[in-house]
Amino acid sequence: MPLRPGRCYRYLDTPPYTRREYISGVPNPKITKFDMGNTKGRYPVRVDLISKENGLIRHNALEAARVMANRYLSENIRGGNYHLRIRKYPHHVLRENKMLAMAGADRLQDGMRKAFGKPIGTAAIVWSGDVIMSVWVNPEDIEIAREALRRAADKVPMPCKIKVFYEEEIKQAA
Repeated sequence: MPLRPGRCYRYLDTPPYTRREYISGVPNPKITKFDMGNTKGRYPVRVDLISKENGLIRHNALEAARVMANRYLSENIRGGNYHLRIRKYPHHVLRENKMLAMAGADRLQDGMRKAFGKPIGTAAIVWSGDVIMSVWVNPEDIEIAREALRRAADKVPMPCKIKVFYEEEIKQAA
């Protein structure tokens, strides 16, 4: 059975469901790496992808955004002089009460009886102003990093903004 559309899980309308020790059969997140590029380098500029709304981002959407941003950065920045980090982890377990929609389905299902649902995936809870992913680059690569995050924002189900921080601003904030 295919995945439901992302709009079904975009908003957090129930309490977070995160206690995996009580849940059996939770699939692992599709995100394979949270840090990409040259993680040991020091870069004076940080570019952030920031959420404008509250909501959920499914693990497959986070993985699609990661792949898109990493591919654009690796193709356009020589020598891998960047560090891309996913800043949100999909803790929230998504459930689905699967229903059949065909002739004779009324004999095979129970409707809303015991409709708690089975785990089908995970999602990251994102609040307005949260940083979804960050890219650290050198000053000459700021526009490439902005474009990479713009492309990644297309894969995320909520409106986002991109903000650039320079090393001086990062030190003052800390």
